[in-house]
Amino acid sequence: MSGVLVHEWIERSGGAEKVLDEFVNCYPDADLYCLWNDAPGRYSTTDVNESVLAATPLRRSKALSLPVMPFTWRGLENRGYDFALISSHVFAHHATFREQSARFRKFVYVHTPARYVWNPELDERGNSPLARLGSPILRKIDRKRASEGASFAANSVFVSRRVERAWGVQSRVIHPPVDVDRISAVEDWRSRLSENEIQLLSSLPSPFVLGASRFIPYKRLDWVIRAAERAGTAAVIAGSGPEEDRLRAMADSASVPVRIVRRPSDALLFALYQQALAYVFPAIEDFGIMPVEAMAAGARVITNSIGGASETVTPGVDGLHFHDDSWESVAECIRDVAAVDVNGARSYEKYSVRRFRSEIATWTGVPVFGYANSAEPQ
Repeated sequence: MSGVLVHEWIERSGGAEKVLDEFVNCYPDADLYCLWNDAPGRYSTTDVNESVLAATPLRRSKALSLPVMPFTWRGLENRGYDFALISSHVFAHHATFREQSARFRKFVYVHTPARYVWNPELDERGNSPLARLGSPILRKIDRKRASEGASFAANSVFVSRRVERAWGVQSRVIHPPVDVDRISAVEDWRSRLSENEIQLLSSLPSPFVLGASRFIPYKRLDWVIRAAERAGTAAVIAGSGPEEDRLRAMADSASVPVRIVRRPSDALLFALYQQALAYVFPAIEDFGIMPVEAMAAGARVITNSIGGASETVTPGVDGLHFHDDSWESVAECIRDVAAVDVNGARSYEKYSVRRFRSEIATWTGVPVFGYANSAEPQ
C-alpha cells in the first residue's frame, strides 16, 4: 500500500518530532508533507514536501500563519496514496489530497487540538489579540474538518477527552514512543559523556533539581527556579528557546545556585536525570515524554496533577504530583521528594518504542516496517 505522512512543521527537537521519527521508521517508503521544514537533515531518505508557506515570511511566525494554515492543507498532491497518517497539534488533520480514491483512509494522531484556539488557558500564546480575534471562526472550521471522516488516536486520556469536547469525535489512546529501553540499559550515563561534558556535570551544585524542556512560557521553567529558591535547593535548567534570556536573568538573581545548560546532548540529559534530586515538570502537558525518560533513567519525577504527565507518574512510586497548580506547591514537593523510594516496581516499559509500533500497526491495519504482521513485533 502507498502511504503518506503529514506533520505540522518539522523542528530540530520536540515530542511531536519524536512521534514523527517513529512514523517514518514504521513507513520508510511514505512521502512526507509539512508546512515547513526547519530540520532539513532529519529525514534525509524521505521525500519531504513543504507547503507554499515555506517560501514566505510566515514560516517565521506561527501566530501570523495560523489563519491561513487550514486552507494550506487542502488539496495536496496525490501520488496514488491509499492512506495518510497524520501527526496533528494545530490543523494538519485538515489535510486532503486531490482525487482521493474511495479506498483512501485517513488516520490522525492527535497531540492536542490546537491549544491557541481551543485551550488558551493552557498556552498564553492563545491570548494574543490575533488569536482571540480568529479563534471563533477557526473553532467552527476545525470542528467541521474533524467530522469529514478519519480514525483518531490521542496521545493521552487527557487529550482524548479534549478531542471529544472540541471536535465531537471519539479517539483511542496510543501513548507516544519513549526510548526507555535505550535509556534504562545504561546504569550510569556519565560513562557515555565527553570529557567536556564530564567537567560540566562535575561543576554543577549538589544536590539540585532539574528542569529541562524547550524554553517557552507554558513549560514553566521559571516555576522550577522559584520553587527551588523556596525549597532552598539548587536548580539546573537545561534546553534552549526564546525564554533563555529571561531564565538566565532569573538564574543570576536567584538566592540559590541556578545553572543553565544549553542544548545538552542526549547522554548529558540522561546523566542530568540520574544526578538530580528530582526532575521537575510543572507544565500542564498533553503527555510529556521527558518525565517518562527521567523515570527510565531512574530519577524521581515531580509533575502537575493536571495533564497527561499525571497519567505516567504514580505518586509515591515514581515521584510526586503537586495539586495547587502553583510554584509554591512545587516547592512543597521538592522538600518531600527525597523520601520517595524509586527502586520499587515502575511501569515505564509500557511507553516503549516497540509497544508504540505495535499499536500503530494494529490501529491502521497497515503492516509496518520490521513487523511480521499488523499487530505483533518480530
